[in-house]
Amino acid sequence: MQNLYIAASFILILTAISHSVIGEIMIFRKLSNGQIVPNISAPPLEERNVRILWASWHLTSVFGLVFALTLFKIGINAPLSAPELTFSIAIACFLGGVLVLVGTKGRHPGWISLTLASFLIWYASKVSV
Repeated sequence: MQNLYIAASFILILTAISHSVIGEIMIFRKLSNGQIVPNISAPPLEERNVRILWASWHLTSVFGLVFALTLFKIGINAPLSAPELTFSIAIACFLGGVLVLVGTKGRHPGWISLTLASFLIWYASKVSV
């Protein structure tokens, strides 16, 4: 059932890309004065707070892409046999989904894709054994 790993990989890639792109368009563009990194304060946040928020925002996308690439490598049967690794990725995705769900009171759809990916990973690890 390697296709489930590949499907989860693509879900995470789409989530990471849309997270960064939509965040830039809807949030950080308004806080950027023609710069890549936002440099305008947004009370009550100071400029430094906005900048770390920007960095943290995109860091989550990077983590998502790393997870996706790891799962894709597993999906194409590349040498990577560690059940603990897939389990930890599933747990990270699930906890991320729960955090987004609770933190946004379900208003941010990221919790759906993260949770779905965690179940696909978990199911694939059970079927593959």
